[in-house]
Amino acid sequence: MSYELFLALRYLYSRRRRAMARVTALAAILGIAFGVAALIVALALANGFRDEMRDKILGGTAHITVMRRDGQPMTDFPGLIARLRILDGVREAAATTYDGALLSGPNNSAYAVLRGVETESDWTTKELRRTLITGSLDSLFTGPARVEKSPDVPSFTLKHPPAITSFDEAPSEAALPSVIIGEELAGRTGLGVGQVGQLVSSEGTLTPLGLAPRYRRVRVAGVFRSGLYEYDATWVYLSLANASSFAGQGEQGATAISIEIRDIYDVARISDEVRAALGPIYTTLDWQEANRPLFAALALERRMGLFIIALIILIAALNITTTLVLVVVERRADIAILSAMGARTLSIMSVFMIEGACVGIIGACVGVALGLLACLVGNRYKLVSLPADVYSISDVPFHAHARDVILAALVAFILSLLATVYPARAAARVRPAEALRDA
Repeated sequence: MSYELFLALRYLYSRRRRAMARVTALAAILGIAFGVAALIVALALANGFRDEMRDKILGGTAHITVMRRDGQPMTDFPGLIARLRILDGVREAAATTYDGALLSGPNNSAYAVLRGVETESDWTTKELRRTLITGSLDSLFTGPARVEKSPDVPSFTLKHPPAITSFDEAPSEAALPSVIIGEELAGRTGLGVGQVGQLVSSEGTLTPLGLAPRYRRVRVAGVFRSGLYEYDATWVYLSLANASSFAGQGEQGATAISIEIRDIYDVARISDEVRAALGPIYTTLDWQEANRPLFAALALERRMGLFIIALIILIAALNITTTLVLVVVERRADIAILSAMGARTLSIMSVFMIEGACVGIIGACVGVALGLLACLVGNRYKLVSLPADVYSISDVPFHAHARDVILAALVAFILSLLATVYPARAAARVRPAEALRDA
C-alpha cells in the first residue's frame, strides 16, 4: 500500500478529527447517496414509462402498416402479403381494416374504432388471446354456427354461414356477428359477454328520404384489457370479412396490411424494402413515425431529469470540498512534515484526492443500493399510479437498466473527484516553515 493511500484512509477514519469534519464528511456521503438513488429512480421511472407505452402500443398496432396512397381498399392483399413475408426481417404480415362507428348499449353510446382481424393469422390473434379477460374468441373466428347432420358421416359437423355482407340485411338473433370490445368501452356502454349492442357506421346509405345512417346489431363475444386506455376505451375487434362489409368494401377488402418484424428498431430499413417491393402506389407508416412526438417528449423529459438530478449530486459533492478544506486546516502540520521529508506536490495532492474519491465511492455504492431497493419496492407495491384517461396507462413500473445504474455511479464519482481539486491544491501550496511555526 502506498503511503498516499494509507494517509488518505487514516485521515478519513481518524477518531481525532474535529466533530465538524466528521459531520461534514457524513453529510457529503449521505448527499451523494441520496442524489445517486434519486437519479437511479428517476431514470428507472422514465424507462418504465417509455417501455410500458411502447409495449402497449405495439401490442395493439403493427410495427409497420402498409396502405395505398390513394386511400382505396386493397382487394389483392393475399398476393401482397405473400410478397411481404419473403422480405428479410419480416416475421409476419396480415390484412386488417380500421373504421369508425358508434357503439350503443343498454347504458350509453360511445365512439368505437372497428378493427378487422384476419382469423387465419396466428399473429393477429395472439395478442388478443393474451389480453382477453372474459368470453371467447371462437365465435369471432367462426361466426355463428348451426349443426347439420351429414348423410355420409355418422357425426355432427359445424356449418358456418357467410359473413354479413350488407347493412341492409336483418340477420336472425342466432346469426348476429360477434365482436370483442375493450373493458373501458364495455363499462361505458353497459355491454357484457352475450349481450347485443348496435353499431352505427360512419358511412350512410342514400334513400329517397335522404342520407340515412347504416347500423348493425352485434353480439359481444368477449372483453379484453390491453392496459392502454385508448385501446380499451374505443377498440372493437371483429372478423376481417365482417369489418370489410361494414365499411362497404365487400368481404375481400382491407384498408391496410400489418407487418410484424423481428427487430422493432430496424423499421426504417425494412420500410424502405417494403416500399421498393410493392411499388409507388403503396406507402408505409412505422411505429416510430406514428408515435414520434410522444417518444421525443419522453426522451426530452429523461434528459432534463438527468441534468437536474446531476445538479443535486453536484451540490452534494460540494460538501466534499468543505470536508477536505477542514482536513487541510487540521493537518497543516502533517502536510508541512511531509513536505520537509521530501514528499512531492503531486503526492500531497493525491492524499486528499484519494480521500475525496473514497467519500464519493462510498456515497455512490450506498446510493446504488438505495436506488435499486426503491425500484424493487416500487414495482412490488405499484407505488406510481396514474389516471389512465390522462396518461393512457394506470401504473408505471421501475425499469432500472444496468447502464443507467453505472451512469449514475460514474457521475457521482466524477463530480466527487472534481470537488477535491481545490482543497488538494491548497494542501500542496502549504509552506512547511510557516505551518510548523504556527503549529
